[in-house]
Amino acid sequence: MEQLGAIRRLVLNRPSRRNALNAALVDSLTAALTDAEDDPATRAVLITGAGPSFCAGADLRHLLEFSVAGESPVPFLRTVSNLTRRIERSPLPIVAVLHGHAVAGGLEIALACDVVLAEAGTLIGDGHIRNQLVPGAGSAVRMRRKFGDPLGRWLGLTGELLPAERFVRTGWLHEVVESGRGSDAGLRVAETLAAAGNSAQATFKLLLADLDEIPTVEAGLKLELDQFDRHWSAHDIPTELRRFLSRRTTG
Repeated sequence: MEQLGAIRRLVLNRPSRRNALNAALVDSLTAALTDAEDDPATRAVLITGAGPSFCAGADLRHLLEFSVAGESPVPFLRTVSNLTRRIERSPLPIVAVLHGHAVAGGLEIALACDVVLAEAGTLIGDGHIRNQLVPGAGSAVRMRRKFGDPLGRWLGLTGELLPAERFVRTGWLHEVVESGRGSDAGLRVAETLAAAGNSAQATFKLLLADLDEIPTVEAGLKLELDQFDRHWSAHDIPTELRRFLSRRTTG
């Protein structure tokens, strides 16, 4: 964890295991996100990975430990799923920078972020079925929405990993940058988001998350207007509008 001005950088730090997810790492990332949200000086979050990869997914050895103990891995996977939902609904904009590999749980974390960058050549995919696994933290839910049905379905049903460049045309990747330049590029993007940060940005992000679950345009439009009303009532928006108009008049 590192504070860079208004940006809180969170680093997945199990490099010897390609940052594979275990309970300690998931709990640590969840707590770090809460800490960032509670810090009024933090306006955006940047998630990166230490070592050769962003995240190779759940630690398979960790999953086997549950079997040896006669337990189900589902409660652990629920914490990963809850983490992705926390990222998706956090009031802070969250940027992920991928490198090396972003597979299975690593992809699921990235899919929940607001903006995603990747270093050239990063291999990205769902990969679960390669190990006779089914997703448990959102890739089946989010891949088709983020990538489009054909590519999302292909990645899920083949387990294939594709280079980052393949995802640029989907619009999901904000940018593919030169190898080794990901953190700098991600920080630049996070700073742009932080500079735009205010209560309206946080409300807009929550609205987008809610709209993904709204089945009809009519219901979505009603929710949008309801959010406008709540935000207008909770904040002194007229003063902000007068300030903006005054700057235009005197500028």
